[in-house]
Amino acid sequence: MKQFFKKKESTILCVLICIIIIITLNNSTFLRPDNIIDMIKGNTVLGIMSMGMLVVIITGGIDVSVGAMIAAITVIVGKFMVNFTGNVLLAFLLASLSGILFGLINGLLIAKLKIPPIVTTLGTMSIINGAMLYYTNGTWINDIPESFINFGKITLFKVPDGQGGTIGIPIQILFFIGAALITWIILKYSIIGRGIYAIGGNPVSAERIGYSLDKINLFLYSYVGFMAGIAAVVHTSIMRQVDPNAFTGFELQVVAAVVVGGANILGGAGTVFGTLIGVFLMAAMNNGLILMHIPVFWQKIVLGIVILVAVSIDVLQRKRTLRKLAKVDID
Repeated sequence: MKQFFKKKESTILCVLICIIIIITLNNSTFLRPDNIIDMIKGNTVLGIMSMGMLVVIITGGIDVSVGAMIAAITVIVGKFMVNFTGNVLLAFLLASLSGILFGLINGLLIAKLKIPPIVTTLGTMSIINGAMLYYTNGTWINDIPESFINFGKITLFKVPDGQGGTIGIPIQILFFIGAALITWIILKYSIIGRGIYAIGGNPVSAERIGYSLDKINLFLYSYVGFMAGIAAVVHTSIMRQVDPNAFTGFELQVVAAVVVGGANILGGAGTVFGTLIGVFLMAAMNNGLILMHIPVFWQKIVLGIVILVAVSIDVLQRKRTLRKLAKVDID
């Protein structure tokens, strides 16, 4: 228990609890089961994508092309379903392969050409966004097949809601849970997971003990692409249509959720549990602002403040740690 309260995640969890209490005191609707489920469902794409971003940030990298990738994949899958079939398995397969391809391109540019991740992903983000706008002309894709729409309506574990209806877990939330479990297993039990933390701590030392920086980068960015593919299909199943412009600026929310969840933007630290708290914190703030009838533009202001505060805390903690190490070396 003492070890838990020393961790960064414990502080974030306390902040989340305080925010929940404040919102609930202003509007008791917040803690209603149907609102909680709707809030989680509405943030499943953020949650899935945060799992992909987490593994990249732990290494000290970043991928700002995630919003563009999701938008492109929704267009690819949407066009495929409208023109060919609404088969759910084929939609997921096409989305996953498309995402892995996008991620692999980022990974190759970073690993082989040694272009910094921020520059690489800014470039691919611009290219993908431009290509999608040219291809779609900003037009929405409707007429999604009924079979796929029915998939998006699936609700499991239904129970009476006490108001004459039923309440259950939407299928989209299960994909969020699955993404979190896969990421947790990779980071905790795989050799690649140990390599991810090693590279984030010290890339030179990691290579000296046998980890291939190039191979891990290829895996990382392909994994982000894979998560983008899953997120794209989940998003389409919720919205039942495709908006090519739906994810403009989405990468900021993803980075914010991961960094607020305790991942160090400079690399070397971050957990799935902390990222989950970060996602729920972002979701609670957005939902709470709506319930308290606070103008929508405040959401962006709050998001910016959260990013600055979280990164500042990380930088200050890193400097404090380095000063302590310097004192030990001198002594």
